[in-house]
Amino acid sequence: MTQQGPNPPPSTGSGHFTVPRPAVRHVPGWLRGVYAGLCLYFFLTALNMMGAGLGTFGGENDLLVRAFEYGRNPFIALMGAVVVTAIVQSSSFTTALIVTLVATGEMTLGTAVFAIMGANIGTSVTAVLVALANLRIRRNFRRSFTAALYHDLFNLLTVAVLFPLEWITGLLHETGRGILTRIAGWGADMIGLEEFARPDSPVRVITRPLVSLVESVSAFAIPSVMWQGVAVAVVGLLLLFMSLVFMVRNLRGALLRHLDNLFRSYFFRTDLRSYGVGVFSTVAVQSSTITTSLMVPLAGAGVVPMRRLLPFMMGSNLATTITSILAATANPVAAAMTVALVHVLFNLMGTAIWYPLRKVPISIANWYGKLASNALGYAFAFLLLIFLVIPLAGIALTEIFIAYT
Repeated sequence: MTQQGPNPPPSTGSGHFTVPRPAVRHVPGWLRGVYAGLCLYFFLTALNMMGAGLGTFGGENDLLVRAFEYGRNPFIALMGAVVVTAIVQSSSFTTALIVTLVATGEMTLGTAVFAIMGANIGTSVTAVLVALANLRIRRNFRRSFTAALYHDLFNLLTVAVLFPLEWITGLLHETGRGILTRIAGWGADMIGLEEFARPDSPVRVITRPLVSLVESVSAFAIPSVMWQGVAVAVVGLLLLFMSLVFMVRNLRGALLRHLDNLFRSYFFRTDLRSYGVGVFSTVAVQSSTITTSLMVPLAGAGVVPMRRLLPFMMGSNLATTITSILAATANPVAAAMTVALVHVLFNLMGTAIWYPLRKVPISIANWYGKLASNALGYAFAFLLLIFLVIPLAGIALTEIFIAYT
């Protein structure tokens, strides 16, 4: 009689044996923490690198000054940020760039406030794209697309209220600043930041070696001072994007694999709990794009109650403002912090307005979701019109209007 070893391979019942799958190697929590810290360091370094490069470029050429003087038109600032954010699919990237430009004096507060609003609209495109993955199953697509619309409509309706409010109150005030900018400016004053960045601020001290290294390499390789600034800014831009991508990937790997079962059983029992989960999960993964897009397929599969999605989206939008705050700490000046606080105010006020009136965005989303599920052209029309055609047409029409006035 033949003896078998202590661990014979499992049989499939057909005379063949299956090869056991290798165990999944989990990265230790402490190592993920170190990795997250490095990502944060490169993120802050990238912001200061962009600021240094743009400052050098601005000192040698007035192109940025002229561009942002033109960009003071609120509508162009809004629509431009919509297009940029829709392309890079990250409001964190756009808002961090906006805060840095304000800190270096290359963008005015007035332009930045409206650009922040546009970034909130532009980040909604990802959820719509995720919903389109469910096209083959009509019932799932209807729920998924409706869930994506909750996120879109919250931002669109909030802009519809706060954009004219900020614009009109700015025109009526002697400083030219709207109500949101004034409230955020008061908050920045309470923090006590200076008007100009101190070269010895802690963040600048720890990031300076890498910034200086890139500046030195740029100076060695490029003879023109102006183009040296451009090169440093581009390297900073690439580093910013990469640090955000790797930060999200690291945190998503640590957290999101555990979320699905929790979403099913615990997180969405009340609106308040849904809002809190939106806040904390987005802070954890540093991306509202990730967390709101995660809700879309779960909603399509019927895992998440539709009535709890809007509070979750509101909480997620608030939590994504942490990137603006981080960007302001990398450039600790009053103007940068004012822009970051405007971003926070935008989402707080949006929630204060539309949660009591939640039947409005929910009804519109349910109506259009049903329409799109019956005729898929409506889904693609929404995507193209909101995130591409209307912004580009608006910019073009504004240019024509300005040219003939």
